Amino acid sequence: MAEHHNIEPVFDENSRILILGSFPSVKSREQRFFYGHPQNRFWRVLAEVFGEPVPETVAEKKAFLLRNRIAVWDVIRQCDITGSGDSTIKNAVPNDISPILQCADIQNIFCNGQTSYRLYKKFMERETGIPARLLPSTSPANARCGMARLFEEWQVIAEK
Repeated sequence: MAEHHNIEPVFDENSRILILGSFPSVKSREQRFFYGHPQNRFWRVLAEVFGEPVPETVAEKKAFLLRNRIAVWDVIRQCDITGSGDSTIKNAVPNDISPILQCADIQNIFCNGQTSYRLYKKFMERETGIPARLLPSTSPANARCGMARLFEEWQVIAEK
């Protein structure tokens, strides 16, 4: 059965960086906001990278992203998926990221993990003309990548 993306993108005219995930986890879909699983390291990593406290509420997370000129969305609008596992994604239909690119001067696109990177290249890169940079996934499923490595790899965002 197809699951539909139920979270609006976060961006404004000041956004310069776009971070793309693959598809929201079950917890994120329940919370209707990005990286909602308590074990996902996305918010801890970004807070460390920008030297800020970890945002807790949806309002704090949105403010954090916009303050740091970051847009967030996912590559997939709809897919067949079992649970939250990217490895189970089938029949992916891409999101339309053109509203973000028309509103904001996005200068860098980063993909949170292999699946978003592969699908961005397949569905979007030719259209956007912006090459994406692959970053290691902040998902708890990416256990081989510890926090120190995530901080080091994701630091590139603050440098942009």
